[in-house]
Amino acid sequence: MRIGVSGRAMDAGNTPMVLSTIDRMKAHGLEPSLTSSLAAWLQELGHAMPCPVLPDTELARHDLDLCISLGGDGTLLDTVALVGRSEIPVLGINLGRLGFLSNVRSDTVDLALAAIKNGRYMLQDRSLVEVTDHQELLGDRNFALNEVSIHKRDSASMIAVHVHLGSDYLNTYWADGLIIATPTGSTAYSLSCGGPVLYPTSDALVINPICPHNLNVRPFVVPDHYTITLKLEARSDRCLMNLDSRSAAIDGQSRITIRRARFAVKMVQLESSDFLDTLRNKLSWGLDVRSGPSKA
Repeated sequence: MRIGVSGRAMDAGNTPMVLSTIDRMKAHGLEPSLTSSLAAWLQELGHAMPCPVLPDTELARHDLDLCISLGGDGTLLDTVALVGRSEIPVLGINLGRLGFLSNVRSDTVDLALAAIKNGRYMLQDRSLVEVTDHQELLGDRNFALNEVSIHKRDSASMIAVHVHLGSDYLNTYWADGLIIATPTGSTAYSLSCGGPVLYPTSDALVINPICPHNLNVRPFVVPDHYTITLKLEARSDRCLMNLDSRSAAIDGQSRITIRRARFAVKMVQLESSDFLDTLRNKLSWGLDVRSGPSKA
């Protein structure tokens, strides 16, 4: 079973864990290959390559059965960008802090690898959003697992974002920016801006303003069959368009078209992994200081 192993530069203290995880993959009969970014980090620290290195192209071209992300949620988002439209299954092993998406803990790695080797896992389709214009900036990576967001630049004045759902006008948001979040992304940036949590397989999107000037607007959940059109009206000449952790500067009067992508990310779900458990354990969902931790 050919496994891509993805990662980015991280604290050097994680090196033993990274090398140990790769060795344990081999011990379980898996065939790991490193992405170029992970290989470059190990090489920079003076380590010999523990396994083959994949060329610096989309992982879709390398006949992989699965891709494992070593790091935090940001690394997993990078891995999704590498996997692209191939729908190679993705699993995250958490070497970071919270690890909401990368939810395999370091002390359960052997259990996870054994489950992968023996096929004891399921695949859950996670929807993405894609920007259908601005190809000159985004190229093939015009999609996001968590969200597409628009921001004012630096300390510039707030921006106006005129939003249409299909051909219907929704609202003009005067704000520092606007988030269009997927169900997966509803527990990320959107949640920190007061947005609702959606179940990961919901057919919906969240439209959520960032620090709105008009306080009578709130996050809005819409069916994901809508094409969402944003027309920017900024006093500065440039704004930022972000797709997960990737950013591009765009004209302050741009039009941006967003829709649900026509492909999905296949997230590996182990038998011990459950979204509701993750909500309670990672986000302290339902925790009440009067009665202790929430109970099943």
